[in-house]
Amino acid sequence: MSAPTPPPGRDLLRDKVVLVTAAAGTGIGSATALRCLQEGAEVAISDRHERRLAETAERLAEETGRKPLAVVCDVTDEDQVQRVIAATTESFGRLDVLVNNAGLGGSASILEMTDEQWSAVLDVTLTGTFRCTRAALAVMAQQRSGVIVNNASVVGWRAQREQAHYAAAKAGVMALTRCSAMDVAHLGIRVNAVAPSIAAHQFLAKVTTPELLDELAGREAFGRAAEPWEVATVIAFLASDYSTYMTGEVVSVSSQHP
Repeated sequence: MSAPTPPPGRDLLRDKVVLVTAAAGTGIGSATALRCLQEGAEVAISDRHERRLAETAERLAEETGRKPLAVVCDVTDEDQVQRVIAATTESFGRLDVLVNNAGLGGSASILEMTDEQWSAVLDVTLTGTFRCTRAALAVMAQQRSGVIVNNASVVGWRAQREQAHYAAAKAGVMALTRCSAMDVAHLGIRVNAVAPSIAAHQFLAKVTTPELLDELAGREAFGRAAEPWEVATVIAFLASDYSTYMTGEVVSVSSQHP
């Protein structure tokens, strides 16, 4: 079954300022930045890859007529995290939405997994989400408003071979989402997450095999992987005022059957 056509923007995020991490390339991050622009938001994007980030900003400008702010940021570096938050607030005067998209995958059996492999995945995927959340909340707490949307994964719930580090990190993102939501609800700030099953993009193809991708897609009810924009639309919903009573939730973006 082929993917449907992306829906048009409905100004769901008009007058909002949105920061999306790890937005370079053609994956969920850049699709989310595009959707937020289409929904009327002012958008900042970050990534640790400077050239790809600049190319993504130019492409988004060509597609929407509005160029996002682009700031290089490695989420494993606290100084860089503080810098991207500061650059966003200095450029737009506020920060309404943070989308924590940065993550690092890979495949390794727990039998051979090294400390370095484990730590690298956890530092980007879980601790990076924590660092960005903490920095953004310092701004949002002063505003007494804001939304954070984290990118988790169904692997945080479901077992998959050679994914112990990634699954542990994504399960941690889910727990971080729920607990941080409780810490900041009294400030008028919401924290939710999406948990995609599989979204087709070039980076995913580089870190896994075509056979595994075909197997995972075959488990989906639609017989295909999600398009990145199909995850981005759910992120935009969670970022918008259409979900004002939702916090601490992890929304599965999946068609996978048992």
